[in-house]
Amino acid sequence: MSTGIWFWILLACAVAFLTKLVGHLVPARLLEDERMTRVAGALTIGLLASLVAMNTVSNGQQVVLDARLGALVAAAIALVLRAPFLVVVLVGAGAAALLRLTGIG
Repeated sequence: MSTGIWFWILLACAVAFLTKLVGHLVPARLLEDERMTRVAGALTIGLLASLVAMNTVSNGQQVVLDARLGALVAAAIALVLRAPFLVVVLVGAGAAALLRLTGIG
């Protein structure tokens, strides 16, 4: 790798470290505020949903519809039926395995 890329990698590491350090310096009274708790919860759910969506339908820079989408649908149905989390994961994995076995994805 060139020295230019190493500069950007080290800069990204420094920014990540400083971001974590600043998080530790935030006063506890601000973190215990009810509004902060609601905002943090909403951001966590939104981030997780976007990561799931991107990992389900993308492969690099392409949109791909394969067994992962079927696994997500099966897991969502298990969630709607209020299955325990482990069962949801197993249903999704099983659906992906069956779809791949049939040649989809």
